[in-house]
Amino acid sequence: MSVRHDWYQSDSKVVITVLLKNAVEKNYSVHIEREKVLMKADNYSLELNLYRPIVPEKSSHKSTSTKVEISLAKESFERWDCLEMKNVPIVTAPPPIHKQNWDKIAKEVEKSEESEAQSEEALNQLFKKIYSNASPEVQKAMNKSFSESGGTVLSTNWDEVSKAKVDVKPPDGTEFRKWD
Repeated sequence: MSVRHDWYQSDSKVVITVLLKNAVEKNYSVHIEREKVLMKADNYSLELNLYRPIVPEKSSHKSTSTKVEISLAKESFERWDCLEMKNVPIVTAPPPIHKQNWDKIAKEVEKSEESEAQSEEALNQLFKKIYSNASPEVQKAMNKSFSESGGTVLSTNWDEVSKAKVDVKPPDGTEFRKWD
């Protein structure tokens, strides 16, 4: 008897499709174990040593006029590299799935953002203090250097800044682009 099988998976299950015409008439049987699946029909037998353990109680099978579909509930939510253990090196159990406490992580992110905002505010206060206590010449240098450089340079030296246009100096690892 010419019979083929194929499989696909989701995070929670593996589905094996055995292409078998008139499966009900062929009096097929399926036996599902934790690490093995056995299907028999007339002169056909399919025995699979599964790649990972499954939960037999949550697994099932059904037939249509063209196939038998065996749905296996995965024991752990991981992608399988293959269906069977054939020629696959035995690997120790997969690492446990760590559940994240998303509320805790969100609070940590909020604290980090608040800290950044406070640091930025402190820096702005420092620049305001420097600007308000500076001479008119230093204030001109700060305004010219900041505006001509697109906010990448802040100089207090009017003698240097007054001689030419202040070039953009982007941070290391970045590049400046003019937009049309």
